[in-house]
Amino acid sequence: MHLFLLLILQTTAAFGQIDPAHCRYALGMEDGRIKDDDITASSQWYETTGPQYARLNREEGDGAWCPEGQLEPSDSQYLQVDLGRLTFLTIVGTQGRYARSSGNEFARAYRLNYSRDGLLWKSWRNRLGNPVMEGNKNAYASVINDLHPPIVTRHVRLIPVTKLSTTVCMRVELYGCPWDDGLISYAAPEGQLMMPPGYPIASLNDSTYDGTRERRRLSGGLGQLTDGVIGLDDFLLTRQYHVWPGYDYLGWRNDSLGTQGFVEMEFVFDRQRNFTSMKVHSNNMFSRGVKIFSSVSCQFKPHLIANWEAEPVAFKTVLDDRNPSARYVTVPLNRRAAKSLRCRFYFADVWMMFSEISFQSEDTVLPTQMTLVGTSPVASEYNTITTATETANPSASDSPDVSNTPVLIGCLVTIILLLVIIIFLILWCQYDCKVLEKAPRRILDEEVTVRLSSCSDTIILQTPPVPPRSGHPPTGPANTDPHYERVFLLDPQYQNPAVLRNKLPELSQSAEASALLLGNPLYDLLLLTSCHMTSGWLRACGGGYAEPDVTQCTPHQCFHSNAPHYAETDIVRLQGVTGSNMYAVPALTVDSLTRKDISAAEFPRQQLIFREKLGEGQFGEVHLCEAEGLPEFLGEGSPLPDRDGHSVLVAVKQLRADATSQARNDFLKEIKIMSRLNDPNIIRLLCVCVSSDPLCMVTEYMENGDLNMFLSQREIESTLTYANNIPSVSLSDLLHMSVQISSGMKYLASLNFVHRDLATRNCLLDRRLTIKIADFGMSRNLYSSDYYRIQGRAVLPIRWMAWESILLGKFTTASDVWAFGVTLWEIFTLCKEQPYSLLSDEQVIENTGEFFRNQGRQIFLYGPPLCPPSLFELMMRCWSRDIPDRPTFEGLYQALRPHVSQ
Repeated sequence: MHLFLLLILQTTAAFGQIDPAHCRYALGMEDGRIKDDDITASSQWYETTGPQYARLNREEGDGAWCPEGQLEPSDSQYLQVDLGRLTFLTIVGTQGRYARSSGNEFARAYRLNYSRDGLLWKSWRNRLGNPVMEGNKNAYASVINDLHPPIVTRHVRLIPVTKLSTTVCMRVELYGCPWDDGLISYAAPEGQLMMPPGYPIASLNDSTYDGTRERRRLSGGLGQLTDGVIGLDDFLLTRQYHVWPGYDYLGWRNDSLGTQGFVEMEFVFDRQRNFTSMKVHSNNMFSRGVKIFSSVSCQFKPHLIANWEAEPVAFKTVLDDRNPSARYVTVPLNRRAAKSLRCRFYFADVWMMFSEISFQSEDTVLPTQMTLVGTSPVASEYNTITTATETANPSASDSPDVSNTPVLIGCLVTIILLLVIIIFLILWCQYDCKVLEKAPRRILDEEVTVRLSSCSDTIILQTPPVPPRSGHPPTGPANTDPHYERVFLLDPQYQNPAVLRNKLPELSQSAEASALLLGNPLYDLLLLTSCHMTSGWLRACGGGYAEPDVTQCTPHQCFHSNAPHYAETDIVRLQGVTGSNMYAVPALTVDSLTRKDISAAEFPRQQLIFREKLGEGQFGEVHLCEAEGLPEFLGEGSPLPDRDGHSVLVAVKQLRADATSQARNDFLKEIKIMSRLNDPNIIRLLCVCVSSDPLCMVTEYMENGDLNMFLSQREIESTLTYANNIPSVSLSDLLHMSVQISSGMKYLASLNFVHRDLATRNCLLDRRLTIKIADFGMSRNLYSSDYYRIQGRAVLPIRWMAWESILLGKFTTASDVWAFGVTLWEIFTLCKEQPYSLLSDEQVIENTGEFFRNQGRQIFLYGPPLCPPSLFELMMRCWSRDIPDRPTFEGLYQALRPHVSQ
C-alpha cells in the first residue's frame, strides 16, 4: 500500500496541475525523513539546542533550535532546511521551546527566504507584499501558516523577527509535495494595464514573480503562472484575496508588442525531459476583446549551451466565440526532448491572458537504475525512486540502453498488476464500509486520535497506536506511515475538548442538539472530539465516521452556554415525501397543531389529471396535475387566484405505498401543520386525498414555476431587451420579490418555524410575480448539484447554510436569515451562477471553518452589479458570524419595503 501511495503521488504530480489545496503533506522534519545533516543554522546557543533539534512536536536535546545570544531587531539569524529536491511548498508550521515545561522561548514572527539552487536566495512575500508571518504565542502550541502564494524551492530559511531584544527558539515542520513539473523559471514580457470603459483598471502584471524585471521583461523566476491558482472567467474578479482586478492573470495587448502579433515565452527546466504536452489556462472573455491564443509554435533546446532546434512543434487552437469561460488549452509536444522551450503564442483578439502554465513529460529514468526504498518511516517519499545515473551524471539518462528493454517491460507489468490489485482492494473497502460519497476526508474504523494544537488552523487525523497483542511488540507512530499525513485546513482550532467546548459560540442546552445535530456528519466529527473525554465511549458508524452514543454523552454534557438563540426548543423533524424537511417545527407547536383533525378537505383523486413529474424523493413523488372542479370544490373564500378561464394547476405530493410507517406519520403531521399555515407568501395546502392509498396532499402551484428558473431565463430590463423582445425583469421586480420572500419568512419566524432550505429554487411565482415559499427544490434533479449528498444520511444545501448549521448542525431562524441573504444574492445575479460557483463543495465547507475562526480569511459572496450598495450591506449583515449581529426577518422586511416604494 505504501508503494502504491508513492506511485499515485508521483503519477498525479506528473500528469496534473498541482492544486495548493491538496498539496499539503508533511515533508519530514517531525518524522526524521529530513536528515540532521540537511538542517543547518547561522548559529546555535549550545550543542543541545542545535538545528537538528528543530523538529515540530519533538523534545530531543534541549527541545528546539535556539540561535546564539539575545536576538536583536537587526539580526538575521536563520534555520535552514535542505528538502533534497525541488518542492512545491504550501505550509509552514512552527513551535517554540517547551522542553517538557522547562522552556518558554518562541518566535512571535518570522520571515521566509528560499532558494532553488542554494546560491540565489529570494524573500517570500504574501500577495499583498508583506514578508512577515505571524509566529507563536506560547512555547508549546504549533501555528500553521499557509503560504499565499506557495513557492517552488529546495532550500528554505526561517528567520525569526523581533521588535525587542529577546531569546527565541524554534521547532519547524514544512508541508507541500514534489515539484515534478521540473520548471525552474520562465521568461515573458511584463504584463500590462487594461482600462475597460465603465470598469475598474485591471493590472495584468505578474505580481508574485521572483525573478528579475528589466526592460519590461521578466526573466529567471517563477510567479503566478505556477502558483496553482487558476483565474476566473471574469478576469476582473479574483478568487479569494483582497487584491486588485486582474490579479490572477498575466496579460498583454496585441498592439503594445509591436507588429509581431505574438507573445514569446521561454521555459527552463531542472533537467532534460521528454515533453508530451503543455497546458495553458487562458481567459476567453471575448465580449471584452480577450480570447485564447489562435496558435502556438514551440522550439526546443536539449542543453542550455546548445542552439534552438530548427524544427518547431506547431499547434492551432479552435477558437470559441460562444462560451466566454476560461479554459485549459492542451498543446501536444510530441515527446520532444529538451531542457528549455521557447514558445510563441499568437493573438486571436486584442488581448491574451494566462493564469497557469504546466508541462507534462515522460520519465526518462531506466527501470534497471531504480531502487525501491522500503517503507521505513524515515524513508523519504521523494527518494522512493533513485537513479545512479542522475546522481553521477544528470545528462547520462539522455542515452538509454536498449538491452534493458525486457527488464523495463517486466517492471511495468509488475507495477500494473500491483495497481490493479490495490484498486480492487480500495473499491472493495469503499463498498464494504459505505464511505461518504463526497467527504473531504475518510476516518477509519479504528478510534481516531487528534493531534492537539491551540494556535493552529488545522486538525491532523491519523490512526493511533495499536495496543500490543500477546507476543508482539507494540505498534505506534514509529511503525505508521507518516509520509501521507495530510494537513486539512478545514476544521476549527482543536486545542483540547474542554477548551473547544468553551469556544463554541451560543450553543444552548436545548434538546435541539440531540434532535438535529446527530444527523450532521460534520458535526459528528466535532462532537467526536469534544465528547471523547466526557463519555469515554464512542461507537463506529457504518458511514465511516464516529458518532457519539447518546446514552453516554448528552448534548448537555458536550456543550454548555447561557446564550439563547432562536427557536430554542425541542425540534420535530418532518420527513417529507421528497426527502426534505420543509419546516423544523418546535415540538410544542406540533403538539398544539396535531390535537385537531386534518382541516383540509378530501378531494376526489380521480379529478387530478397528471401532467408531469416535478421530482421525487426517498418516500414519494411530486407531480404537476390539473385539478378539475377545484375552485367549485373549495367554494367561496378559495385561496386560488382568478384563473381567467385557465385550468387550475396544482402540485401533488404523493407518498409511496412502500413508505415506512414513520414516513407515513410524518406525512400526516406535515399535512396537519401545512393546513394551518395561512400567509399570502407561503405555499397553501388546498386539499388532501388520504381516505385511501397512496396518501396525497394537494398544494398551490404557479404558472411561472420556481424563481430560479424564471430569473435565469431573463435579463435585466433595458432598451436592448425591449428592442429584441428578450424576456426581462426590472430592478423594481427584483426588489418586490425580495420583500415578498422576507414577508413569508417573517410569518414563519413568528411561529418559530425554521425552513432550513430557503433558496430561489424553493420560491414559486404566478403570472403577477406573486411569490410563494415552498420546498420542492430538493426533489428535483435539476437542482441536485445544489445539495451536498452523504450516502445513507442526508443531503445538505451547504452553499446556502450558515456556518453553525454546517459545523454544529444548528438550524434556527437566524440560519434561515443567512440563507435569505444568499437568496437575495441569487435574485440580484438573476440566478446566472451558483453561490460560490468557483469553490468545490469541500472548499465551501472549508470556508465555514474560516467563519468559525473569524480571522479575516473567510470568503464572502461578491456584490452583484445589479444590487444597490445599501442592499448588499443588508446581505452582509445576514452573513454575520455572530448570531446576535444578524437582522431578524421583521427587521429585514422593514428594511426592504422602502426600496420597493422608491
